[in-house]
Amino acid sequence: MFEIILIMAIAIALAYPLGRYMTGVFSSQPHFSDRIFNPIERVIYRSIGIDSNASMNWKSYGVAFLLSNLVLGIVAFLILKFQHILPLNPDGIGPLSWDLALHTAVSFLTNTNQQHYSGQAQLSYLSQGTLIVTLQFVTPAMALAVCVAILRGMTGGRNEKFAKDGEERDLGNYYVDTVRGIVRVLIPLAAVVALILSSQGVPSTFNGAQTVDTLDEQSPVAEQTIPVGPVASMVAIKQLGTNGGGWYGPNSSNPLENPTPFSNAVETIALVLIPIAVVFLAGGMLRRKGFTAMSFAVMAIFSASFIGFTVYSELQPNAAFNGLAETGPNWEGKETRFGPELSALWGTLTTQTSNGSVNSMHDSFNPIGGLMTRSGMLINGIWGGVGCGFVNFIAYIWIAVFLSGLMIGRTPELFGKKIETREITLLGSLIVLPTLVILGFTAVTIALPAITGNSNPGFHAISQVFYEYTSAFANNGSGFEGLGDNTVWWNVSCVIVLLLGRYLPLVIPLAIAGMMAKKKTVPTGSGSLSVGNTTFAVTLIAVILIINFLSFLPAAVIGPIGEALQLATTGVEG
Repeated sequence: MFEIILIMAIAIALAYPLGRYMTGVFSSQPHFSDRIFNPIERVIYRSIGIDSNASMNWKSYGVAFLLSNLVLGIVAFLILKFQHILPLNPDGIGPLSWDLALHTAVSFLTNTNQQHYSGQAQLSYLSQGTLIVTLQFVTPAMALAVCVAILRGMTGGRNEKFAKDGEERDLGNYYVDTVRGIVRVLIPLAAVVALILSSQGVPSTFNGAQTVDTLDEQSPVAEQTIPVGPVASMVAIKQLGTNGGGWYGPNSSNPLENPTPFSNAVETIALVLIPIAVVFLAGGMLRRKGFTAMSFAVMAIFSASFIGFTVYSELQPNAAFNGLAETGPNWEGKETRFGPELSALWGTLTTQTSNGSVNSMHDSFNPIGGLMTRSGMLINGIWGGVGCGFVNFIAYIWIAVFLSGLMIGRTPELFGKKIETREITLLGSLIVLPTLVILGFTAVTIALPAITGNSNPGFHAISQVFYEYTSAFANNGSGFEGLGDNTVWWNVSCVIVLLLGRYLPLVIPLAIAGMMAKKKTVPTGSGSLSVGNTTFAVTLIAVILIINFLSFLPAAVIGPIGEALQLATTGVEG
């Protein structure tokens, strides 16, 4: 338990100054980083033909975001489909099938990194070390840019002092915000983490796979081929960018991705570092310390509660081993160098942050541990992904403000901007969207056993399918890996879920922020709702729980809760 507390304390201690630094990076004021990075960024702007001084309202910002993603998606698909005839393929790896190439391209484009392939065996160095790593830098920066634009909208836009009521507001420049996120935040952090991981033994080379003699002289296998590559650089950004897609199929449970307890601690801190920092970034941009404190407290309460439940769950025996071994923690699917506690910590944080990387197999967690991991993805606003997580949290805040306004008999408003019918209609669509998508696809898949591909019967079978679609919608990418998911049905259906789960939850809040920014600012009075106090924090927690309980409690009952009750009564896995 001490290690868990230490890791979280270090993450928070590093996130605070990082959040303040990011506030300066995305502000309109001169910043010390300008002297270092402005020359580099000017070259980038010229090379892609961008006017860095141009301003954008929410519509042009959203269009730029969607178009840039479309172009990147096409390029990614073509590289994956034709990697066998492209350079940087020393092991002669062939092309992906059309459906797997489509799924992989969309998965990494949406910052999900859901993998229906094994990276070291099916991707060339060009696909893995260049394309995938590039997307792992670019896609989190894109979502961070949208989050920054929404925060600007919540303060009335950069031209608030000069614009008239109803006039379009300047939310910044999408390309500038994205480039700054990559150049000034992600690349420097990734360079530091990659060097640390290399020092721990994570490979960092463009040489082909290595052939070595096996240690067991009695084994009929005399040699073993070990895929290597520029692994450290990919692992660094997969953690920092809440990407999660690993170089190797087993992800960070593989000793070449995560060889030591120290590398495990570094990777755990990295996966939650920027999401926590975004909380402090938001407070800085909004210039409201109380809002920062409230947001941090709510997320921390959820995070600590989920960590506690998961650690407790994994310290309980695995019912499948009753009578077969001594009573002890659930070691199934876990690495001995990490143990149940640190595996539970990683599993909880990776599903709170939409990271999705793993250092143990979530499919082997006890039922309550599995419930906590998928609950973190369903809420999708406990720290959350880089940028997109806090956007989801803002949506919850808007809903809580609306309900609080109704309870006190006032027109709901946040920071002096009224939340009215159009905004609530759009927020309503965000509430029902995950329910329709996740439950709809789960029902269809389970109803047709020929396409399901699960490896367990009963309650756990439902959990495997539900988890996969939840992971896709939440831009997470982790999975209950007993699922045979590399099929046309799984690849195509997950592509649909990936797209719906990524773009609507980012574009709709951007539209709401843009519309609210144009409204007249209502002066703060005695009846104004304060969002920086304990009362609102409790209200917000209740709203988050109610929305998700009403939507997904039945699915939990026929999934992990049902499995837990069955194991408690029978003592064997069902």
